[in-house]
Amino acid sequence: MNFEDIIYEKYEGRAKITINRPQKLNAFTNQTLHEMIEALIDAWTDKSVGAVILTGVGDRAFCTGGDQSIRSKDGYAIEESGEGFQGLSKLPLSNNHSLLLQTIRTIPKPVIAMVNGYAIGGGHVIHVVCDLTVASANAIFGQAGPRVGSFDAGYGSAFLARVVGEKKAREIWYLCEKYTAQDALAMGLVNRVVEQDRLSEEVEKICDSLISKSPTALAALKASFNADTESMWGIHTVAGLALNLYYNTDEAVEGRNAFMEKRPPDFKKFRS
Repeated sequence: MNFEDIIYEKYEGRAKITINRPQKLNAFTNQTLHEMIEALIDAWTDKSVGAVILTGVGDRAFCTGGDQSIRSKDGYAIEESGEGFQGLSKLPLSNNHSLLLQTIRTIPKPVIAMVNGYAIGGGHVIHVVCDLTVASANAIFGQAGPRVGSFDAGYGSAFLARVVGEKKAREIWYLCEKYTAQDALAMGLVNRVVEQDRLSEEVEKICDSLISKSPTALAALKASFNADTESMWGIHTVAGLALNLYYNTDEAVEGRNAFMEKRPPDFKKFRS
């Protein structure tokens, strides 16, 4: 399997998917999402794989969401290089991000987010839907949507509220502040925090533990945990449609332009 935006490895009963766009702080494009979905499906169907690791190259970022440099008034640009995996390149980026989240949730194997550096925006949502999150001490978590003219009104908000509680989830989205790894641990957003040089070691230890367990039992437990929030897929799908329409507004464009121009956005005129 040849990938450009990710590194995909399988070894000792685990699959590891690493976003490989360090020049963009591992922000994703449609191609990145296609490749991640394809790798997850391969791990799903490979009976030798018992656990999946998601991470980003380097120590600066796990993932910082969608690549704002390819976002226009019509949303995110669609790559022209081929059809993509099962023609997914024809879908808006928000739809592909939704498919990735749903694949993470439905793959009958535990998925561990190994967070090194920033987990922001859409990257933050990816780690939230993973079964477990292990963060390095330098990890930074947060949302940026309302600041850059975007939002995630599905898993990124509703499911986040199940993880950290309603009040905290609203704070995370409304204020767009950043939180340290220890902050994240205190609110139940991550499972463990370790020093940066021990991050990989800790995740590998967890994988060893998972792989030693009954795969059928783990798959049944994952399905059970998901069942209570399965209706959020419908909410997330509707939210994705709304987001695609929102990207075509001057308000959303102002958020994107302000981010690219490194200035505060001016949303005052849109309140009327």
